[in-house]
Amino acid sequence: MSGARAAPTAADLADHVEGIAALLAGTANVIMQLSRPPIGHAVVESTVVGGQVTRHPLKRLRTTFTYLAVAMMGDDAEREAYRQAVDRSHAAVRSRPGSPVAYDAFDPELQLWVAACLYRGAVDVRTRLHGPMDDATADAFYRRASVFGTTLQVRPDMWPADRGAFERYWQESLAHVSIDDTVRSYLTDLMRLRHLPAPVRVAQAGFSTFVTTGFLPERFRDEMRLAWSDRDQRRFDLLLAAVGAASRALPGVVRRFPFNAFLWDMRVRARLGLPLVY
Repeated sequence: MSGARAAPTAADLADHVEGIAALLAGTANVIMQLSRPPIGHAVVESTVVGGQVTRHPLKRLRTTFTYLAVAMMGDDAEREAYRQAVDRSHAAVRSRPGSPVAYDAFDPELQLWVAACLYRGAVDVRTRLHGPMDDATADAFYRRASVFGTTLQVRPDMWPADRGAFERYWQESLAHVSIDDTVRSYLTDLMRLRHLPAPVRVAQAGFSTFVTTGFLPERFRDEMRLAWSDRDQRRFDLLLAAVGAASRALPGVVRRFPFNAFLWDMRVRARLGLPLVY
């Protein structure tokens, strides 16, 4: 499955960047990431007001998409610059006395889990929209996906050696998945868009809940106590077939939006000496 470890290029990820896919599946991936109790409580209890999605949803969206854009389409220098900017934001994210679990935003094991969720989610979305990748493409994509972690604190040697090793890591890590009432309430509010203005929430909460539930693997769906029927699955499959067909018809520059826009913004700010996380 792994073969020779040829040096991957930015194109190994950039060719699979789709803004609509990220927008549809983003909340499901956040739920997967926060299903590890230290990460879930780190986000719920965070005192970094500027990074709280419930208070600053657009800022949080910009930061997250810029991180992904830099990881997937940036160069090594840009990833290092953005890692340092994110580190400054993460410096204050540590558990306090009385927290149900201990956590530290600089814990590379927890960041490995975040990176693993991003990779797993990216492959799942790509497969659902366009069908499975051939082995050579899948291997190149996997090797390049290590940047999801190394753009943070994950050492290159921590990324499982190949897709088989990743699958073993993933299955073993599921033993640590647990969403308690506190984190579940936070994630339910996020999924149901309770942080957004009432007109948006009323119009989109049902759709957001539907697509988020559809993108969640069964284990995470169960932890969130979300129902899902065969009829729901058929509707979801039809939706993704339509989205995939529409996406394939778009020019690459449109398909990659807004990732390309956020990467351009980051590069302009870097040249002007402005904060990269703002």
